[in-house]
Amino acid sequence: MSHTDKKILGRIEVIKGDITKINADAIVNAANSSLMGGGGVDGAIHSKGGSAILEACKEIIAQIGHCPTGEAVITTGGNLPAKYVIHTVGPVWQGGKNGETVKLIQCYKNSLLLAAKQGFRVIAFPNISTGVYNYPKDEAAAVAVHTTIDFLLDNPFPEKVVFCCFDTTNYNWTDFYLQTYLKEESK
Repeated sequence: MSHTDKKILGRIEVIKGDITKINADAIVNAANSSLMGGGGVDGAIHSKGGSAILEACKEIIAQIGHCPTGEAVITTGGNLPAKYVIHTVGPVWQGGKNGETVKLIQCYKNSLLLAAKQGFRVIAFPNISTGVYNYPKDEAAAVAVHTTIDFLLDNPFPEKVVFCCFDTTNYNWTDFYLQTYLKEESK
């Protein structure tokens, strides 16, 4: 087992489920730039988290105007089991020629940086941009796994990252890239 393998093993988990039910220091919301809620995971987080999340988002928007693609902000978790929500705005897929990959990498890095600065032990991610933003699920999974591994290799926090996949396709691709990475590192 390589040194890298030891630093990663046990720090990343891939599950299929509902991110709003995850008990973690923070869950990540695949938000829109207004932070006012929307469809998919964004709507579910706002709905189940209650008005405290929306009020915190309104305060942030009053200060910054909107949350740019690739950036991340943090609010209370409201009524969710998670104490906090990190909202990040993923890129809309436009064929892959408009910087979508760089923006998606920034979503993961900036969310992880916020979690590390807060000293969060456990953070959970949805599959950012793979819903209505149409980012190809296989490519998004590769970005998520590789960006997270790169971050964890250099940072003690978060101690654990959970990829909470809502559907089987996202789960299969995310697990595939994690297992592929671990196999390559063990050679």
